[in-house]
Amino acid sequence: MKAIVYSESGASSVLSLAEREVADPGPGEVRVRVTVSGVNPTDWKARMGGVPFDEVVPNQDGAGVVDAVGEGVSGLAVGDRVWIYLAAHGRPTGTAQEYTVLPADRAVVLPEGIGFDVAASLGVPAMTAHRALTVHEFGPGRLAPGSLDGRTVLVQGGAGAVGHAAIQLAAWAGATVIATVSSDAKAQLARAAGAHHIVRYPDPAEARRIREIAPDGVDHIVEVSPAQNAALDVEVIANHGSIAYYANNNGEEFTAPIVASFAKNVRWQGVLVYTEGEAAHQAAVKDITEALRNGVLPVGEEAGLPLTWFPLEETAAAHDAVESGVTGKVLIRVSGDS
Repeated sequence: MKAIVYSESGASSVLSLAEREVADPGPGEVRVRVTVSGVNPTDWKARMGGVPFDEVVPNQDGAGVVDAVGEGVSGLAVGDRVWIYLAAHGRPTGTAQEYTVLPADRAVVLPEGIGFDVAASLGVPAMTAHRALTVHEFGPGRLAPGSLDGRTVLVQGGAGAVGHAAIQLAAWAGATVIATVSSDAKAQLARAAGAHHIVRYPDPAEARRIREIAPDGVDHIVEVSPAQNAALDVEVIANHGSIAYYANNNGEEFTAPIVASFAKNVRWQGVLVYTEGEAAHQAAVKDITEALRNGVLPVGEEAGLPLTWFPLEETAAAHDAVESGVTGKVLIRVSGDS
């Protein structure tokens, strides 16, 4: 089979196309014929950060068809269409290959009618968004229609993959959604995703504009850039609100007003899918799959998330596109079924 591999850390030039044997699934594992591989910022960052195995196949997310089932696996069968998450977490074999073997609980059956482009765009972005929306002191711990009724959600960076999923999930759950964006083009994307209000930045009146929409403050903030936005977040957050930050855009460190934070009982919550634990993973998997059944989480420019496609042999270019900050989602066509 064709696989993208690397055996040393570094720039995308360390990635190469190779022929590898198709592995058999062990107990508790399944083998998936990959149709689409999704690329996230953590994929190129992992490649730059080190090589924990002799050889690594990159990319955590993807979609495909179950091709073989290992001993003891229930709930999955050969022929099932699935979305994949954390394929390479703690393992050397991600989704940038024609077949991947992974723990059965990381392959989730797709509802009927969901395309592989949607499926490969879930994983890290959608699960991060789910976690960010479920860490509030007063819940909810799960998302469903009505679970965020009466709440206001602020999505900082509403045109990114996580921001897109956060807008869609929050609106589905009944929240009023405010998204911040840096351009008219990105404002269009956030609106297409379902944001009810758009606030442009940079703008010295940004906090005032948000408070005009939410006079009592926003309940949940999904934050991509705490180094840039921490003071603004505290200014617009409601009492007992949560600020869930999942990235380090625009800086490695941030400071926040201390008195204003504790006076509002603000919850600062870091979010990293890889270490959040199995309970959070399973809650996200169930809710995301139900959202798919409800027609939520579409992708494409008309849905607010432009797709940029690459063939498998150009995985290095796909990584470079994500690293350069391309708007939307980068996907890799692994087979002709995508």
